[in-house]
Amino acid sequence: MSYNIYHTLQIKTSVNEVFGAVSQPKHLDNWWTLKSSGIPELGAEYNLNFTDDYDWYCEVLKVEPNKSIHFKMTRSDNDWNPTTFGFDLIETDHGTLMEFSHVNWPEANHHFKHSSFCWAMLLNGLKNYLEKGIIIPFKERN
Repeated sequence: MSYNIYHTLQIKTSVNEVFGAVSQPKHLDNWWTLKSSGIPELGAEYNLNFTDDYDWYCEVLKVEPNKSIHFKMTRSDNDWNPTTFGFDLIETDHGTLMEFSHVNWPEANHHFKHSSFCWAMLLNGLKNYLEKGIIIPFKERN
């Protein structure tokens, strides 16, 4: 059995803008990572650096520009290693509907529950970044 995290939110901007924010390191660093690298191409490696202790890697598992991008963790911790997370984007009359998933968690443990909460907070930060230009300093992100 595996456990999954799902969040859906409406963002009042174009799918192009949202796709850039979830796939381009210069944007990831404004709402999620401390510093990151990678390119949104199938099989490409991303480095997701949060601290020296949390210097993680993933691979682009699926990518369709302005529609979706999914990442398979390759080097992280025991809870995140088996997981895949991704963003599916649907254009609407009000901007973009984002369907987020982080799937294949081995246990519904403390880390899973904490990560679900953190994703909700981070995705709200992404929404505020795209809609209002708000960048929360890395040290203030949870």
